[in-house]
Amino acid sequence: MELPALLETTLTGMGYELVAWERAGRGLLRVFIDRPEGHVPADILPDTPAQGGITIDDCVAVSNHLTRLFTVENVDYDRLEVSSPGMDRPLVKPADFVRFAGHAVNIKLRIPVENRKKFSGRLLGIEENKIRLDVEGTVISLDWNNLDSARLKPEF
Repeated sequence: MELPALLETTLTGMGYELVAWERAGRGLLRVFIDRPEGHVPADILPDTPAQGGITIDDCVAVSNHLTRLFTVENVDYDRLEVSSPGMDRPLVKPADFVRFAGHAVNIKLRIPVENRKKFSGRLLGIEENKIRLDVEGTVISLDWNNLDSARLKPEF
């Protein structure tokens, strides 16, 4: 099984969401996890509202599980790092653009649109492979296939 599918299947089974993964220098494998929308951890009372966020205990549990899994599956790596995606969470899948509609985002394109590669604004969602963004009161549509990166923009 390919590594992305292995990670996706395993993390989903553990009650987490795979946000992104990357291989870095010196054999480092980084895995970024989050809680699926509406997921309430087992140690919280059932009548508590859904909460997101990843704790250190979550990272430890996932790291321990993946270490054993990678041994069985012969995944080549030297070091494993499991982490929360952070406040500036990357938006990777089309579902992310639906889930985080209404949030402030920073978007970078591969090819400039209107002589710009970088856009900041309020995410309105995604429709028919077009990312809709409110930039200072003007709604623009950006082609999904031209997307280089997208991240939530923390608001305080």
